[in-house]
Amino acid sequence: MSLTDLTLLEAKQKLKSREVTSVELTKSCFDQIRKLDSQVKAFITLNEEAALQRAAEIDAAGAYDTPLAGIPIAAKDLICTKNLRTTAASKILENFVPTYNATVIERLNQAGAVLIGKTNLDEFAMGSSTENSAFFPTSNPWDLTRVPGGSSGGSAAAVAARMCFAALGTDTGGSIRQPASLCGVTGIKPSYGRVSRFGVMAMASSLDQVGVLARNPMDTALVMSVIAGHDPLDSTTLPAEVPTYHEEAQSDLSGMRIGVPKEYFEAGGMAPEDQQVIQTALETIKKLGGELIDISLPHTKYALPVYYLLMASEVSANLARYDGVRFGLSPSEDQIRQLDDIYLLSRSAGFGAEPKRRIMLGTFALSAGYQNKYYLQAQKVRTLIKRDFEQAYERVDAIVTPTSPTTAWEKGEKVNDPFKMYLSDIYTIPANLAGICGLVVPVGLSHSLPGGLQILGPQLGEQVVFNVGEAISREISFQEKPAILG
Repeated sequence: MSLTDLTLLEAKQKLKSREVTSVELTKSCFDQIRKLDSQVKAFITLNEEAALQRAAEIDAAGAYDTPLAGIPIAAKDLICTKNLRTTAASKILENFVPTYNATVIERLNQAGAVLIGKTNLDEFAMGSSTENSAFFPTSNPWDLTRVPGGSSGGSAAAVAARMCFAALGTDTGGSIRQPASLCGVTGIKPSYGRVSRFGVMAMASSLDQVGVLARNPMDTALVMSVIAGHDPLDSTTLPAEVPTYHEEAQSDLSGMRIGVPKEYFEAGGMAPEDQQVIQTALETIKKLGGELIDISLPHTKYALPVYYLLMASEVSANLARYDGVRFGLSPSEDQIRQLDDIYLLSRSAGFGAEPKRRIMLGTFALSAGYQNKYYLQAQKVRTLIKRDFEQAYERVDAIVTPTSPTTAWEKGEKVNDPFKMYLSDIYTIPANLAGICGLVVPVGLSHSLPGGLQILGPQLGEQVVFNVGEAISREISFQEKPAILG
């Protein structure tokens, strides 16, 4: 068995027992990248020399007691990494090298992780397929003609193709959970405020969260316990204690009340064969002693328009900082006659079609005469969506839903139809609007492509969703591998 076939927890145990070294694990990941990434294209930037040096230092010290000591991990390329290029998959930041680490990178470093590289994404995390990267699209390891989902498609594909043991992603409307489902891996979107966003390039500040993709719930839980917690550099983080999720997990669902919202299962949402994968997972919950309770989240139908108004408005404000003056792509001096030329030329050349589309939509929604009509109205409906979840959690411990209306689709199928692309996140967006946590676990195959069950918990309910996810994963035992692995 290849070292890359180990789960993160298995690799951690072998390091502690001195059966393998961090250098061996790290080299095995880079060997896998050299073997497969020319086809998958999961990585924008590799960190091989520094990673091997760090792995050697960990081995020399024999210091395997920290939570992630010696474990190779990747990070989505909009998370700042000191002295390592961070592009957000955008031409406007193609050569940007941060002078500091994001808090989540600092916490990985303190836990002993080995950062092997930066993964591809939709530009500034704007997309659902990783086709909007300014550099190249990423392929799904299960079928190279299909998308891996997005915007954390590079992270999901890297984990699925065994190029790393876990990867950081970000989730604004489903950007961890949807690619996790399409690539057959596990992904967690934490509650809003559970993980620091300091040093993470903002898309929509009231929606963004950093999370984790890994092979199974307990691998994901271990990394989550490292990166979570209050950060004085991010005033939105919550001062709540962080459990050691993987050590405190319980896989007994006896007596647990699991909500099944009718709005997510109404006719026409999913193909019958895709829905069957989810129904099998629901039957598994009942088999394990969980009680399925029908619930309603009546304002779910408004989530998509509310999200695209609020998200685009925040995008318009956040991306205004990329002005061609302080950093990033700048026009040559002979092109500049006045200050406006810098803004116009740098942003026209630097931003792709999707960021431009969202900037224009958000600027319109915030403009005089329209802010009350659109933006403020959307905020009010967001409150109603949040209230739906709060009332539901008075009756149930967790909620389960599909993750994506379809399995991975063909490249190019939706790229020229923004509305069709936006609909692919219809099941994941409400959790971001409500600020709650969500875990996706792979539960089966439909036409040889994976599908994932979404488990939603209340705010700071990560332990609950890990418990449910672990119980389902143990029972279903999803062991299938992507076709590219042979």
